[in-house]
This record gives sequence, structure tokens and C-alpha cells, in this order.
Amino acid sequence: MTTETASHYDHLEQMSVHDLLTNINKEDKTVPLAVEKAIPQIEALVTEIVKRMKQGGRLIYIGAGTSGRLGVVDASECPPTYGVPHDLVIGLMAGGDGAIRKAVEFAEDDAEQAWKDIAPYQPDEHDTVIGIAASGRTPYVIGGLQEARKAGLLTGCIVCNEGSAVAQAAEYPVEVVTGPEFVTGSTRMKAGTAQKLALNMISTSVMIQLGRVRGNKMVDMQLTNIKLQDRAAKMVMSEIGVGREEAEALLAKFGNVRGAIDGFAQMKK
Repeated sequence: MTTETASHYDHLEQMSVHDLLTNINKEDKTVPLAVEKAIPQIEALVTEIVKRMKQGGRLIYIGAGTSGRLGVVDASECPPTYGVPHDLVIGLMAGGDGAIRKAVEFAEDDAEQAWKDIAPYQPDEHDTVIGIAASGRTPYVIGGLQEARKAGLLTGCIVCNEGSAVAQAAEYPVEVVTGPEFVTGSTRMKAGTAQKLALNMISTSVMIQLGRVRGNKMVDMQLTNIKLQDRAAKMVMSEIGVGREEAEALLAKFGNVRGAIDGFAQMKK
């Protein structure tokens, strides 16, 4: 497994801060190129996810450690960004929500727990499970994918080694081979960055395909703070040519940018 092989660098403790930062950055620059090679795999997975979500399906991430946390982050950002229900994109990780902040010993070694964690959501054949595992050998993820596949769900994965057990368990594997880490085996670094990039591509592409973006704007975003309320007002002003006061009134009436724009159009008919 290339994620576990020795770093290209040694005697890290003897490096200056400048050299540490420069060499970490040098390694990080290789990550987007590794993701680029996996675009055909990502495209195949996204295409299948969209088909199922248009039929009412959900997207479920499972992972452990950094991989699990990245899935939780991606899932938690979909409702405020795209105005979707909180149970449309679901992030589950070994050890439960408490493991987001504090590692739970041996949680990732339970091959049966992921499916138990998914079960309360009453999964069906329209749902997708994506296993996230840098090494590609996490039992929690392997077991969850195997059971999901048996139950007729679509299965995909994001791994950072080729030919892994996780990839074999998924119908649509995404293999982003990132190679040795700057600190040997520290997959929170390049592998974590690669997984974050792939997750961004998957969820963003899915949401756009589901009609959650208009032009290039987040027209369904939730207006949960002053910054977003200001952004929404500027979007409405730009789209329909009204002043701030009228834009804010439309947002207050219709609740989001899409509603304000469409509501204004209806009012003018």
C-alpha cells in the first residue's frame, strides 16, 4: 500500500520551519493530479447516484477516523448550502458522533457496525453508500459496503490505494492513488486532501444535477447568518434588478433566493 510506504523525506525533526512547509506543500501539489486521473471513476459514480436520487434516494457516507470525519463534514454542509433535508446526505463514522472529536479505540475494526448504523434510516435500493477509507482495508467500511450491496443499494468508495478490499466491495470504486505521506502513514495529509477534493466533486456535481444551483448561484441556500443574508440580497438584486430594500422584502416573504426570484416573476405577470 503506497499510503503506508516510507516518506520521500527523512530527519523531519532537523528541518527548519521553512523547509517543513515547503516540502509539505511540494507533496500537496501532487494531489490534484492524482484526483484528475480518477475523474472517469468519479463520473461513473456520480451518474449512478443522480439516477437514484432523482427517484427519492439518499447518499450515505461511511468511514472511520479522518475519512469518516470528512464524510460527516461533506454531509453536514449540504443542507445549508443547497437547502436539502438533513437526511438526504448522511455522514456516519465508526464510533458514532462522539468519534468526530475524540477517537474511539478499535471502532473501525467492527465489520458489522456500519450496516447497523445505516439500518435506522431504513435504506432501500434507491440509496447510495459511499465508503471512505484511505488505506482501503477498514473493516467497518468493507462490511458496510458488502451488506449494502447485498441489500441492493448502489455502492461506491473513495480510497487512496489500488486494488484494495474496500474497492472490491464497491460497484463503483474511486481510487485516488496519492503515494507516500510527508509523515509516513499520516493519511490525514495527502490522502485526506484527496478525499476532500473527491467529496467536493461528488456532492457538488450531484446537487447541480438535482437542480440545486441556478446559473452559478446557490439559490436554495439557507439564510442562517448575516453574511448569507447579505449574499442572498445581492443575488436577488443582480438577478432581477431591484434595490436592496425590495430584495430583502422578497427574501423575507419567500424564504430563499429561488423563491424570491420566482415569486417576483409571478408578481409581475
